[in-house]
Amino acid sequence: MTRVIEFFRQLHDTIFRLVERLTDGWFFGLFARFVFAGTLYVYFLNSAKTKVGEGILGFFQVSDGAYIQIVGKAFEAAGYDSSALPLSAHIMVIAGTYAEFILPLLVILGLFARIGAVGMIVFIFVQSYVDVTAHGVALGSLFSGQPGDIMAQRLLWLVPLVYIALRGAGKIALDFPLSRWWQRKMTGW
Repeated sequence: MTRVIEFFRQLHDTIFRLVERLTDGWFFGLFARFVFAGTLYVYFLNSAKTKVGEGILGFFQVSDGAYIQIVGKAFEAAGYDSSALPLSAHIMVIAGTYAEFILPLLVILGLFARIGAVGMIVFIFVQSYVDVTAHGVALGSLFSGQPGDIMAQRLLWLVPLVYIALRGAGKIALDFPLSRWWQRKMTGW
């Protein structure tokens, strides 16, 4: 019996060592970016588009929708007049609006991916805070059996981003050749 167990243990170790070796350095970064792109990119893109004007030039115009979504109570208190808001509100709205366009692209392309992933992690925390405090969305709880609760959902959103933030985007990313080019430049090659 111990020979059978030892055979299967060695078979297991051999197979998974091979899988680890074949995927080392490229697979998980690419997979994390693919999961993020496939599950969240369109969501963030559609959300970001509600915050700018129409057409190509509208991209450079932050809409009232951005103010309503990001600083809704302050915008309402100002009589829906963005010029009556303090500078800090404008900075928050502009940063939040364009972060929603730029950060997902950095993650997906693997260009400054760690910075993009950390930015998206912060963005998701801020988004969740605003959803709960300003929009009245129930936070829910973990281990409740309700995977649609905002807490469980956003935790799943964070998994690929935390991986990228900690381990990078991998060898199949724009960061990899850019990093190699920079290293060669700095060493005089």
